[in-house]
Amino acid sequence: MRRQNKNWMALRTFASKDAGMWAALMLGLLSLLMIVNNFHIISFHFRQLPFPQDTDSLFTNPWGVDQDTDNQQSEGQNVDFVNPQQDESQPFDDVDEFRPPLLEDKHDDGKGILKFTPPVVEPRRNNNEKLPEDKNRTRAAPVLFTDPSLPPDHPCQGFTLPPPPSDPKKVGPRPCPVCYLPVEQAIKTMPPPGSSPTPVLKHLSYIREPEIADVLSSGSGSEFGGHPTLEDRAQSYAIQENMAVHCGFVKGSDPGVGTGYDISEEDRAEMHKCGGVVVASAVFGNYDLIQQPANISEQAKATVCFVMFIDEETEQAVLNNADLRSSRKIGLWRMVVVKNLPYSDPRRTGKIPKLLMHRLFPNARFSLWVDGKLQLVVDPYKILERFLWRSNDTIAISKHYKRFDVFQEAEANKAAGKYDNATIDAQVEFYRNEGMTPYSRAKLPLVSDVPEGCVIIREHTPLSNLFGCLWFNEVDRFTSRDQISFGIVRDKIMAQVPSWWINMFLDCERRNFVVQGYHKDVLEQKMAQAGVHNGTTTVHRRSRRLRNRS
Repeated sequence: MRRQNKNWMALRTFASKDAGMWAALMLGLLSLLMIVNNFHIISFHFRQLPFPQDTDSLFTNPWGVDQDTDNQQSEGQNVDFVNPQQDESQPFDDVDEFRPPLLEDKHDDGKGILKFTPPVVEPRRNNNEKLPEDKNRTRAAPVLFTDPSLPPDHPCQGFTLPPPPSDPKKVGPRPCPVCYLPVEQAIKTMPPPGSSPTPVLKHLSYIREPEIADVLSSGSGSEFGGHPTLEDRAQSYAIQENMAVHCGFVKGSDPGVGTGYDISEEDRAEMHKCGGVVVASAVFGNYDLIQQPANISEQAKATVCFVMFIDEETEQAVLNNADLRSSRKIGLWRMVVVKNLPYSDPRRTGKIPKLLMHRLFPNARFSLWVDGKLQLVVDPYKILERFLWRSNDTIAISKHYKRFDVFQEAEANKAAGKYDNATIDAQVEFYRNEGMTPYSRAKLPLVSDVPEGCVIIREHTPLSNLFGCLWFNEVDRFTSRDQISFGIVRDKIMAQVPSWWINMFLDCERRNFVVQGYHKDVLEQKMAQAGVHNGTTTVHRRSRRLRNRS
C-alpha cells in the first residue's frame, strides 16, 4: 500500500511537470502565430499607405548628419553634385523632380479654376505599387521623382535622389543633394533673348492713376495698388494678347518716383542697367541681419546685380558701415534705401520687391528673389540652369515642405497667429466660392497648392510678369500671407493658358542653395541667453562649411 502511494505521488509529480511543459509549449506556439499574423497586417498596411502628408520628411533626418563637405562632389568633372549638411542648430520658422506633361483632359469649371481629371499615367515613383484612392482624405502628391528628361550626354542624366540614411535622433526638414552644372556650362545653357515661349499674352502694360484718391474702399486694396475693383480683378484674369492690369506703383511717372516705395534717381539708374540676372532681397524694420551670399563665381560677381532693399530704419542700423557710406555697398549687396513706404506692415512692404521684381528691374531677363532671413550659398547661374533652363520653365518655386492644401495652410496661419483669423477666414471663403477645392490626387500633375515662398526663380516673360502682378494684387486686397493666395492665381491663369506652368520643386532642394537664419530679434534673444553681449553676428557652422565648399 505504501509502495502504491509512492508510485501515485511520482505519477502526479510527472504529470504536473509534463502539463507545465505542454502549457509553455502551447503558449509559445500561440505567441508565434500572433507575431506572424501581426507581421502580415503591418506589411499589408505599409503596402497600402496613401501619399504622405509630409513628403519632404522623407529627407528630413538623412541630410542632417555632419560630414566632410570637401568630398561632396560626384565623380567626373562636368557635374557639381552638392549635398550640404545642415547644422543641428539650424532654425526653421515654418519650418529634380520629374514634371509630367499636362493632361489632355482638362476644363474650366466656369469660375475660372482649371479642373484636371485624374491622370491616366502617374508620375514615376520609387514605389511602383498602385496606391488606393480615398476621396475623403487630402493627400500630398508623390515626390520621389527623377530629374527632368535630359539628353543622353547631359552630365546630370540619370541623377536621382539617393535613399536617405535613417537617424531617428535628428528630426526636421533638411537639404538634399542637387545636381548642378559648373558655372561655365550653366551660363552656356542660358536661353537667348526672345527664345522663351509667350503663349497668348504678348504685351503687358500697367495701369497708372496719378490722381487716385486714398479713400477707404472695402476689400479693394491700397492706394499703392490702385484700389482695383472686383470687376477689375475679373478682367485681369481674362488673358488676351494685349493687356493692361493693376500692378502697384499706380501713382507717379515711374516705379519708385512719387509712387510710394520711392527710390533715389541714382539707385534707379543703376537698377535700370541690370539687363541680365538680378538677385534681390529686402530687410525692412531692421528685422533681419544682412546675409552675404557665399560661393559666388567671378562670372556672377561681374555680371549679376545683387540688390538689397532696406528702409530708413534699417539704414540707420547699418550706417556705421564705411562701405555703405562711400559706395552704397555692403559686400556683394548694393543697398537701395526705400522711402515713403506704402504700408505700415514691413511684411506687406516686403511683397513689393518680391512679387514686382519686373517693375523695379524693367530690363532684367532673369531674377532670383531670396527672403532677407536667408543666405544664398550657391551661384545664381547654377540655380537658374537647374530650376529654369534645364526644364524650359519660366517660374520656379519650392512647394511647402509639409502642407499642400490652401485650407490647411490657412488654419496653420491662424494657429500661429500670423494674421487675424477673421481676415484669413474671409479670404479662404472667397476662394472657396470661386471654386478653390482642397488639394487632392485629382489635381495631379499639379503637385501642391502651397509654396514655400521665400525663394522665387523666374524669367521676366509677359506671363510670368502677369503672374507677379496678379499675385501681388491678391496680397494687396486680402492678407499679406502670399502662400494662401498663390494657388488661386496659378489656377486661374492655367485655366486660360493651359500650356503655362510653374515648376514646384522639392523644398529640400531649396534648402540646398539657401541657409535659413534667425530673425534678428530671435537671434539677439538667443545670444543674450548664451551670455553674448558684444552684438556680433554668430555664423552657423553650416554656413562656414558652405563658404569653403567652392
